[in-house]
Amino acid sequence: MNVKRSIHSDKAPKALGPYSQAIEMGNMLFCAGQIPIDPDSGSLVEGGIAEQTIRVFQNIKAVLNAADYNFNHVVKSTVFMTDLSHFAEMNEIYAKNFVEPFPARSTIQVSALPKGSMIEIEVIAVK
Repeated sequence: MNVKRSIHSDKAPKALGPYSQAIEMGNMLFCAGQIPIDPDSGSLVEGGIAEQTIRVFQNIKAVLNAADYNFNHVVKSTVFMTDLSHFAEMNEIYAKNFVEPFPARSTIQVSALPKGSMIEIEVIAVK
């Protein structure tokens, strides 16, 4: 029987509510959406979509690593953006974090994200 296990990394921001940074079940890791919060300061990083996307990927990496996963294990991602006109810039940074075959992905424009973030990304990884 698989046991649900909560994953936590001090190198990623603390959860902003009643949820886990990630849940591991068997050989699957379900990561909560990460926004561009600096885990040391607890503040949203300054700058535009490039700086925010870089921080999001640093946070995702920390959570993946806490469960002994990496970006090669990611099979699905969901990207939430408040302005899809920044898609190309986000996509350039996104592509630097994965190798082929790239994960399946959905990208959705939303009206707002926590703390005024421009981007949030969640991933599912499998070993």
